[in-house]
Parts: sequence; structure tokens; C-alpha cells
Amino acid sequence: MIKDLLRRQRVETPSWAYGNSGTRFKVFAQQGVPRDPYEKLADAAQVHAFTGMAPTVALHIPWDRVDDYAALARHARDLGVGIGAINSNVFQDDDYKLGSVTHPDPAVRRKALGHLLDCVDIMDATGSDTLKLWFSDGTNYPGQDDIRARQDRLAEALAAVYERLGDGQRFLLEYKLFEPAFYTTDVPDWGTAYAHCLKLGDRAQVVVDTGHHAPGTNIEFIVAFLLREGKLGGFDFNSRFYADDDLMVGAADPFQLFRIMFEVIGGGGYGPHVAFMLDQCHNIEPKIPGQIRSVMNVQEATAKALLVDREALAAAQRAGDVLGANAVLMDAYNTDVRPLLGELREEMGLDPDPMAAYARSGYFEKIAAERVGGAQAGWGA
Repeated sequence: MIKDLLRRQRVETPSWAYGNSGTRFKVFAQQGVPRDPYEKLADAAQVHAFTGMAPTVALHIPWDRVDDYAALARHARDLGVGIGAINSNVFQDDDYKLGSVTHPDPAVRRKALGHLLDCVDIMDATGSDTLKLWFSDGTNYPGQDDIRARQDRLAEALAAVYERLGDGQRFLLEYKLFEPAFYTTDVPDWGTAYAHCLKLGDRAQVVVDTGHHAPGTNIEFIVAFLLREGKLGGFDFNSRFYADDDLMVGAADPFQLFRIMFEVIGGGGYGPHVAFMLDQCHNIEPKIPGQIRSVMNVQEATAKALLVDREALAAAQRAGDVLGANAVLMDAYNTDVRPLLGELREEMGLDPDPMAAYARSGYFEKIAAERVGGAQAGWGA
């Protein structure tokens, strides 16, 4: 039963995770890094080949801009993967210094909206069903702009994008507590995102980035609430120690990841209607192994969450047995699920140890030798 449920799990990897990245101080280049979206897809296909559960790749526009998106989608299929969410970018143009869709200048707002609508066109061309929206919009100083007017502008832009969506398409609205706006952020939390999505309809949902919360925030409560309201569209999985660190999911607090997956499963969110996506930047670790390890971390947390004896948990809760209820959760979390997952991979025709299998494959040595010359992909490319 548990193995059958785990076979259904899918984790989407992001194209930008395969490029060079870093901090505001330094971007560290690595050997074999892709030079175009086609090579990014080839690397993503390796993650799927060794894990069996990463069949789609999220694109970022304009970082993954090509002349023919239908051809890019065909190339992905030839590699054994598909195009997932389309991520817009209205934060890296000089015009967006004071905001994009909430900018006080109508001309800048029209430019930003035009990009978002172009992303829907790319969804049409690639067969993607999900548009992911994140806005860096906000203000740095009191009085800089009218807070309420910016919410009006945001609502107007979201409504225009929603109207443009085709049948079977949706958008996910992401939120972020701060950065780069430090006084007010126009979509700072799940409540703001939820309120905007609620007014638009069923095809507007919230995406929870696990790194975009104040320290101590109970993310699993947010997950449970949004599931209850039918507004949880997906996750951007990563880890953080201080702020939005974008480290490998499960690296900082694997128990939190387990708690989140427990709520997802209990709330009916374990299925294709809730997207499990990675949003990470591998600054010092190798790219493909970093993604493989991240997919495995999600799978391990899910397996433990599936092991929870929910009947025993419900009985303890009804009896008011605080310690007994907590023990049920802890028993599942403390279970070593690695042998189970190794068996599952062998049954799927995969190596039980994806990390070791990738290391033996020689793929890194191949791309390090072949990808010489040209401009490596990275932030802004």
C-alpha cells in the first residue's frame, strides 16, 4: 500500500538549479554547467533517470527563452521528461526598480503585464498547465508609495492574467516575507496571496515556499488551512537557516518537512493537484547530485508520513492522550525508511542508491569534457 502511494509521487525540478548561482557577493562557476535550456533539460533528465520521480522541469522566462518553445517541449519528451510550471520574471529589469505590476507608472505596469501574458503563450506552446507568479514589488521607505493603491494595481494585473488562462491552466501566487523590498512587500504572506486568489476563482491558488516565512512560523498550519479551503496549489521546497537561503530541502529541518507531508497526506493534498516543486540554488554543491538528494529527501519524508498510524493517532487525540498522540508521530518519523525505498527503486528497475548510481554513470565527466566554451547558464541567463 505504501509503496503504491510512493510510486505515484512526482517532484518537479527547476531549470535554474542546474545553472551557476551564488549569493549577492559571488557566483561560483562549476564545470559542466549547461549553456542553454536544452542542456538544462538533459541534466534534469538524469535526475529523473536515477530517481524515477522527477518527470517534469520548471522553466524560468526569460532565463530559458528560446525561439521555438514547441521544439523545446519535444526535446524534453525525447529525453523522457516534460515541461512543468512556467515561472515569470518581473524583477530583473531596470524598469522594475519601483515595482512591476504595482509600479506607480502605468507604462511599467503594462510592460510587466505583457510579460506575464507572454508566459501564458509559452504555456500554450509547451503544454504547461501552471504559471507561477512571484513579485519582488514593495517599498523601502514609509511614504514611498500608497500601500492600498499598490494592492489595487496588483489585483488588476492578477485579474487580467486569470482571464487569459486557458482551459486546464492555473496560476500559483507565491509570497515572500521580505527582500528585496524591506519596508512593505506587496505579497508578503500566505494570507495576502490567499485573499487575492479567493476573489479570482478556482484556477488561482497559493504556492508555499518553505523558505519564505518568519522564524518560528508553523508552516504545516498554513498547509492545513489552505488544503481545507482548496487553495493550496503547490510547494517550492527548499531549506533555510536564517532567511531565504534556498538550501536543499530537508537539510535544515527534516522534521519540519515530515510534518508538512503529514498534513498534505491527511488533508487530501497528495496528488497531482498539489505540485511538489523544488526551488533551490546549489551554490557550492554539484548541481545534479544536489537535485537527486533533494528529491530523495522529499521521498523519505513522504514515506515516514505515510507510516503514521492514523487510527492510533485519532484514538489518542480523542482520549486527550497528549504524549501518546505525539509518540505515534515520533514513531513514524524515527523509522528508517531507506531500506523500503531501496526495495521500491529495485522494483521500479532503478538502482537502490541513486546518488552512487549517478556517480558511477560517468555523466558528469562527460558534460565536463563536452561543455567547454560558450556562456554558462546562471542568474539572468
